[in-house]
Amino acid sequence: MRTDAPGRRRVASALLAAALALPALSPGQTAQEAAMRHIGSRRELFADHWLIEAMKDARLVLHHPVPAEVVLRFDEPWEGRFSGYVTVIKDGDLFRMYYRGRPDAGADGSVGEVACTAESRDAVAWTKPRLGLFEVAGSRENNVVLANAAPATHNFCPFLDTRPGVPAAERYKAVGGTGKPGLFAFVSPDGIHWKKLRDEPILTQGAFDSQNLAFWSEGEGCYLCYFRVFVRGVRSISRATSTDFATWADPVPMAFGETPPEHLYTNQTQPYYRAPHLYVATPARFMPGRRAITAEQAKAAGAHEKYSGDCSDAVFMTSRGGSAYDRTFMESFIRPGLGAENWASRCNYPALGIVPTGPGEMSIYVQRRYAQASACLQRYTLRTDGFASVNAPYLGGEMVTRPLVFAGRELEINYSTSAPGSICVEVQDADGTPLPGYGLADAVPCIGDEIERVVAWKQGRDVAPLAGKPVRLRFVMKDADLYSLRFR
Repeated sequence: MRTDAPGRRRVASALLAAALALPALSPGQTAQEAAMRHIGSRRELFADHWLIEAMKDARLVLHHPVPAEVVLRFDEPWEGRFSGYVTVIKDGDLFRMYYRGRPDAGADGSVGEVACTAESRDAVAWTKPRLGLFEVAGSRENNVVLANAAPATHNFCPFLDTRPGVPAAERYKAVGGTGKPGLFAFVSPDGIHWKKLRDEPILTQGAFDSQNLAFWSEGEGCYLCYFRVFVRGVRSISRATSTDFATWADPVPMAFGETPPEHLYTNQTQPYYRAPHLYVATPARFMPGRRAITAEQAKAAGAHEKYSGDCSDAVFMTSRGGSAYDRTFMESFIRPGLGAENWASRCNYPALGIVPTGPGEMSIYVQRRYAQASACLQRYTLRTDGFASVNAPYLGGEMVTRPLVFAGRELEINYSTSAPGSICVEVQDADGTPLPGYGLADAVPCIGDEIERVVAWKQGRDVAPLAGKPVRLRFVMKDADLYSLRFR
């Protein structure tokens, strides 16, 4: 069949787009227009290939959180070894934590499950307030915020609603529930006193037998809910959207690209607090039937006999909206680590919530020793923006961005080098030609380790004359990591 010249160009451009992971062209659209990234003054992380067109002798590497202290023990009579599904929220100067309290094993959604809270001023030292709201185990002297609300207390998962104009009485929202009857919605003015949004579930098409979550998406302009489903027998994730949190569209299964199916027990998808258009996810990867310790080792570690025949770790994914995750990194984000107690079933599940705990540090929390008397929550630390980076070795390497359009007067980068290392930045036009005054020979090398370093050239730091025009950035690097950038 004969194809006209414009048609041949569209076919060729579609093949090129597929090879470079770019969107296919619309009629009349050039490959450069399809590749264009309009970033304005947003911060962009190098946690995927979205902004990267090419790398030479450089690579995208995943970084790993560093274990810190145990911050919470599930040691109250109403908590216990089967506590779990932790959520951490930063609300102004206060950090709030929520989790299921459950001392004994049983069916999902059992009557005895409660939702507990803890609070902190620094996200390191946590206290369990005595709220007096519910009588549990014969006393009101407890930290329970929701009881007698099965099945929602099995996986009660709150969030702070950042939608503009949200009523004060619904500043906090939550979801909870299991497969039948479904997922219920709750609202609260303060994160302590909760009520159902309505008696009927908001979502019914899902398994929900995990930590399901929701949040307001600034970038997509709607509420999103990510929840447990099964796809051909594998634990997976679907999502649904809503404009009012009460009425939801039909769920859509999430896609994971050309990657092998894995059991993702939780999804822990959240807007990254420094770049909310980017959702980061730290799911628990579950390996059913993969025994790493013997029954004797499990018993010696204090593990429950029914919870020793599987193992788990944590992985890292991203999404920029829609029904797809990016799984650039298949390797473990957080490994179980030393000790037989960390290789029992359903250990090492990350909490929902990555929060800042210092100028250059953020914290993620991991549930340890599930189904054991020593069940606890451990804090891990990671460099701000430091999920992944473009890395160049001692011998040097470089990365060139796709064409982008920005707004701002200065280019800021989050980077780290060795003592002999450096990063130099060249600004090119959309065709790759260095712009006068912004070439590699004009660049002032960035040497050091900074979260917010403003890039300079011999003529100064001002890039305002280039704002609104398509440009590329070329990073020439030696023994260095580049974590993020933004124009400001």
